[in-house]
Amino acid sequence: MSDLNNHELYLNREISWLHFNTRVLNESLKKELPLLERLKFLAIYSTNLDEFYMIRVAGLKQLLSAGIVTTGNDQQTTLDQLRAIREYVMSEKDVLENSYGEIVEALAKENLFISKYSEITSALKAEADKFFFSNIFPVIVPIAVDATHPFPHLNNLSFALAVKLQDSENSKIKYGMIRIPRVLPRFYKAGDNIYIPIESIVKWHVEDIFPGYTLVASAPFVVTRNADMNIEEEEADDFMLMMEQGLKLRRKGAFVRLAIKKDADPDIVEFLNSHMRIFQKDIYEYSIPLNLGALWQIVGNKDFLHLTTPPYTPKILPPLNTNESIFAIIDKGDILIAHPYESFDSVTSFVQEAAKDPKVISIRMTLYRVEKNSPIVQALINAASDGKQVTAMVELKARFDEENNLHWAKALENAGAHVIYGITGFKVHAKITQIIRQVDDKLKFYMHFGTGNYNASSARAYTDVSFFTSKQDYAKDSTTFFHILSGFSKNKKLENLAMSPMQIKNRIITMINNEAGKQDKGHIIAKMNALVDYDVIKALYNASSNGVKIELIIRGICCLRPGVKGVSENITVKSIVGKYLEHARVFYFKHSNPTLFISSADWMPRNLERRLELMTPIEDKILQKKLFEILQVQLSDNALSWQLGVDGKYTKQDIGEAKKINCQQMLEEYINRIYKTMKKDTGSSKADQLAKKLFKDS
Repeated sequence: MSDLNNHELYLNREISWLHFNTRVLNESLKKELPLLERLKFLAIYSTNLDEFYMIRVAGLKQLLSAGIVTTGNDQQTTLDQLRAIREYVMSEKDVLENSYGEIVEALAKENLFISKYSEITSALKAEADKFFFSNIFPVIVPIAVDATHPFPHLNNLSFALAVKLQDSENSKIKYGMIRIPRVLPRFYKAGDNIYIPIESIVKWHVEDIFPGYTLVASAPFVVTRNADMNIEEEEADDFMLMMEQGLKLRRKGAFVRLAIKKDADPDIVEFLNSHMRIFQKDIYEYSIPLNLGALWQIVGNKDFLHLTTPPYTPKILPPLNTNESIFAIIDKGDILIAHPYESFDSVTSFVQEAAKDPKVISIRMTLYRVEKNSPIVQALINAASDGKQVTAMVELKARFDEENNLHWAKALENAGAHVIYGITGFKVHAKITQIIRQVDDKLKFYMHFGTGNYNASSARAYTDVSFFTSKQDYAKDSTTFFHILSGFSKNKKLENLAMSPMQIKNRIITMINNEAGKQDKGHIIAKMNALVDYDVIKALYNASSNGVKIELIIRGICCLRPGVKGVSENITVKSIVGKYLEHARVFYFKHSNPTLFISSADWMPRNLERRLELMTPIEDKILQKKLFEILQVQLSDNALSWQLGVDGKYTKQDIGEAKKINCQQMLEEYINRIYKTMKKDTGSSKADQLAKKLFKDS
């Protein structure tokens, strides 16, 4: 067998992530997609890249400053990684700009325009001028920079117009900027169909903002800062206060990137960088508008719905489609639903019914990312206000959701809930709800486990799995899990469920090794967002070299290199990128008992070693079949899939004359079919049968 420690067997984590974002960008190039759908993918690509620089690139720069040479099993140095990242991002800049230009041109033919101020009619300019003086001028911040006016603090992702001005009295050159606050829209909407970048209106009025000066040159720019937070929990007497202070410090993180309009006056670039001191190669020039993440403003135009993908309405299917109490339904058997094809409303109703049910005495939940107007959190607040025992684990370290989570944590505490902020040194990423009801003289337990967040908004865009059960084994483990969260507990383990950091990794490796012992009869299917963990990858390599068939569906980062002779010949890796964000974690091990599991955890060191996660076995044979068939549909996909090659690159499958299979569309169609049958069959018996046998005849 080959040396499994050989660094050439492992792909670089950061470059693998960039490949994923390229797959997102590629969706914007698909001419078969509606135009606003393509524009949406440009917004996603841009937002993804912002976060990558805030966290990953910023982290590499910190490691470089600290003198840490290598960070991963691929043995690339931090400096080599930074160079490779710059080269990669620059190499696809033309693709980004060309895609944007092509989409904007095509939108114009549909009477939807993204135009500069200088390109619109005199009548529209007059309207834009009114908007400027009434809505923009009062809130923008003109900033002079000279001996008496220091260079200002710029928050992360600050958007501004840098200006070079000439004093009309003495012809002296001055430099300054006009900060464009986030309270302003990214685009000024003229009429129903024209969007004007806000900076092009501001540019036209620079001399109104700086009276007595003539505009020589200007350039819009955006800065990116280190947005990671290191909180020393052991030193925090009040963790909530510590988080609030950490959020303020985030605004002062080191600069990691400057994006500026192409062909900006060199003096302006020099003026900015003389104060920010950004490495020259981290200055990126773009010929298209900056802050493309704000394109959602245009994508959301209701007057152009015909330029978007027709919306899909999630369905409530048997056995949840009755007026019967959800607790009575769960008493009859376990339930598994696949989002967003099946509605998240069932999860929301589970908590809302518990909040109102007089028999419910306790509700316990983990909250990682919830929406701003969360009906689930409101139900918890109502339950606590009514005197129910409510325990909420609110993860304040959920990156970029910290402020929202702080808000809900305070609201829950004010209502009388017991709020937990996590365990020292670990993020709590598990998705679990436990409800305890007093029925006669006995306590009955009802649980929900998920692969995604308790967030109804993201549940319409993310593929995830929800599982409901009232089984005693799950109740016992759930109680233990919440006791671990709220109390002091060392080395406590679960019996039926598995929890990281103590159990999941070992159990996964044990099941992989078990398949390896079956040699060519072994079979593993694993669907997740990312595969990075070195020990797990080595176990997969060992299983592959023993003849085990391994099929991986990994949306994002994959550090495993498939197709290496004698090591990973039996491993295939595909990534599915489409209308929905593939987010579920589902694992199949042919010779395990049970064979199928869902989890909140990806196979990454952070999930397996530094977070509290849960892996839940699915024991019901019908639910196992449902999960397995979903995996099979995804493995058969040839429309949204990219295949990872031995060279570390992803390619689209050439299907030739073969039937096109879009797994997301197929799932939508099948769920719709069950729903229509359910509507016709008032007894729901046929719909129930369809729901149970799933894709067998489709």
